[in-house]
Amino acid sequence: MATTMTAPVNNSIALAQKYLPILDEIYKEGSKTSILDTAEYNVRWIGAKTIQLFNSASVGLANYSRNAGYQVGDVTQAWEDYTLSVDRGRSFSVDVMDNDETLGMAFGSLMGEFERVHVIPEVDAYRLAKYAGLVKAGAKTAATDPTANGVNIASQIDEGMAYMDELEVPHEGRICFISPKAYENLKANVARYTLNLEKDINNNIEMYNDLRLVKVPQARFATVCTLNAPTTSAGAGGFTLSGNNSNFLIVDPRATMQVIKHLVPRVFSPEVNQEADAWKFDYRVYHDCFVQAQKLDGLYLGLGTAI
Repeated sequence: MATTMTAPVNNSIALAQKYLPILDEIYKEGSKTSILDTAEYNVRWIGAKTIQLFNSASVGLANYSRNAGYQVGDVTQAWEDYTLSVDRGRSFSVDVMDNDETLGMAFGSLMGEFERVHVIPEVDAYRLAKYAGLVKAGAKTAATDPTANGVNIASQIDEGMAYMDELEVPHEGRICFISPKAYENLKANVARYTLNLEKDINNNIEMYNDLRLVKVPQARFATVCTLNAPTTSAGAGGFTLSGNNSNFLIVDPRATMQVIKHLVPRVFSPEVNQEADAWKFDYRVYHDCFVQAQKLDGLYLGLGTAI
């Protein structure tokens, strides 16, 4: 009896692990904010949900004395703890009689679609809203409808870049997340020239004044994101946006820290599933994002209309 039940469990775990790289690839392809993910070598894990990031600060120059020499300066160096606060998951069942395909096909189809349609949009929405909530009071525009007459998103982005320049935020590497409507406004307010007899015309903008543009669906892009917590299997889950839409968000990647950790999905075969004659898939993910207090100048928000 024990031998009969152990084999399917081991096979299920092996198949689940096989699909992890595929899930990671789906995440990287579909996520708009994965470009800001913190490299693993910059993160030190303490347990399952806590990470440590190194922080260093020092005082400025002092006068040099030809008699006494150098003034001693204070240096603060420490590993700071950050706890991942977002712990999300779902459990799915596929009836054994409905599962005409192999476990591999069922798992790949179910988990891949789940990640594309639900996980990735939620992770993006949570991160972008959290960053928007950390923006300093003077680092955002007035609420603006990018489709209204006279609105110039290009000018607003220029003001945001100038704001960061004045605060000596590094210029290179900045990224601008931008909504589709704000992006169309930007294109309309940027002069483009074509050569005579040029046949193939493309007015898309990937870089604007050294600023990399990343288009984000408005459905993921607002100032407040509430993670829904249904208590029944019928509950839709997911997330709800509120506050204001975001037109654009300029980010210095050096200011942000974001970590996502996929745990091995648990797979239970019908032989060991005590709840039903079905394959059972449990999906769970830890993630969170942070901005160090001394680097908040690396955020600038183009505020949209109220939701």
